[in-house]
Amino acid sequence: MGGYKRFGVMLCLGVGLFLGSLVGIPVAGAEGEALKVDTGDTAWVLTSTALVLAMTMPGLALFYGGMVRRKNILGTIMQSIVVLCLVSLIWITFGYSLAFGPDQGGLIGSLEWIGLKGVGSSPHPTYGPTIPHQVFMLFQLMFAAITPALITGAVAERMKFSALLLFAGLWSLFIYVPVAHWVWGGGWLGQMGAIDFAGGAVVHITSGVSSLVCAIVIGKRTGWGADHMPPHNLPFTLLGTGLLWFGWFGFNAGSALGANGVAGTAFLATQAAAATGALVWMAVEWKHRGKPTVLGVASGVVAGLAAVTPASGYIGPFSAILIGAVAGLLCYYAVYWKGKMSYYDDSLDSVGIHGVSGVFGILATGLFASKAINAAGADGLFFGNVGLLGTQAIMAGAITLFSVVGTWIILKVVDAVVGLRVSADDEQVGLDLSQHNEQAYSHE
Repeated sequence: MGGYKRFGVMLCLGVGLFLGSLVGIPVAGAEGEALKVDTGDTAWVLTSTALVLAMTMPGLALFYGGMVRRKNILGTIMQSIVVLCLVSLIWITFGYSLAFGPDQGGLIGSLEWIGLKGVGSSPHPTYGPTIPHQVFMLFQLMFAAITPALITGAVAERMKFSALLLFAGLWSLFIYVPVAHWVWGGGWLGQMGAIDFAGGAVVHITSGVSSLVCAIVIGKRTGWGADHMPPHNLPFTLLGTGLLWFGWFGFNAGSALGANGVAGTAFLATQAAAATGALVWMAVEWKHRGKPTVLGVASGVVAGLAAVTPASGYIGPFSAILIGAVAGLLCYYAVYWKGKMSYYDDSLDSVGIHGVSGVFGILATGLFASKAINAAGADGLFFGNVGLLGTQAIMAGAITLFSVVGTWIILKVVDAVVGLRVSADDEQVGLDLSQHNEQAYSHE
């Protein structure tokens, strides 16, 4: 009879756990501990999600919109908001499942969570054990949305709107989703020990490298190098910079997935690197060109923010200052070199800022990361672990190669289907009228 009693007790416990999971009783984690939603952590990650949303719209839209000529501002802003909407639907239907679903050979997630099946209000033991799984999904959605939007800066003022839509959808699915899985979703780079706290590789290397391919394939703007093409509204760009900076605290500190000490560390590193990047860019430009510019300071802020992103949760403030300083210097000369050599027309310097700072930031993480600051990370070269730098270099190289080849293929497909570039007449008129039949400013 003892066996029957034990069986009965176990059966009752099993039924109780099942019913409890339906009504919200905490479920067991991987190590047997109970997973329970923490309201403070959840509130912080929801706030961070909204902050990252603001980075794309209106932050990036204004940042890019102010730098184009006045005949293209609406077309440029339109690209940011529509990419945000398009990627949101891709992510909710099947993108999230492929990026973060159960691993399939280290390369991609399964479709087990298609349509967010099984992604609900209970925590996931890997993706934020104190926040609802659905909240983690939403946070990651904002990363997925801003990444292809960054690429629009490289092809501004000359890409068809239809081509942009098709490219953004295909690129999100075939470039961003696999890379996110490799690094964050249990894929081969994460298994190898590569670390990227908030998207130096997943966001900035992919978008920066892909921007270079896009700029080369689509060609230069008509008159580039001969005609003067100044930004039409630098106050818009500076406002966009402020919104990007503001939202970046959610981007980096939110990646701690909780209101905790790591979030504070990332918040501090973000501020230190952004401020240093701006000041160094300003100083170098002042020395090199004779005068500091508003556009230069804004560019330095973004360079510092992008470079510190992968390291932000693993480093102290002085490491962040060094990263911001080097990023300001490197990105300034990358942008200067582009203009001097005239090999490609990266309209709004997506390559020189996001690509260069992304690669540097990933390598800098391999130098400055410290387990004393975040035990979930790893020690870098300056803390006795040379292996991490090598792993970070492999990640940067692999993602660069994958993004180059994949983006080139996608561009060729888009060109064959709808064509990439507007006509010469449409480019002369501007994207606002030729693509949307609207004007930002009245001529009255």
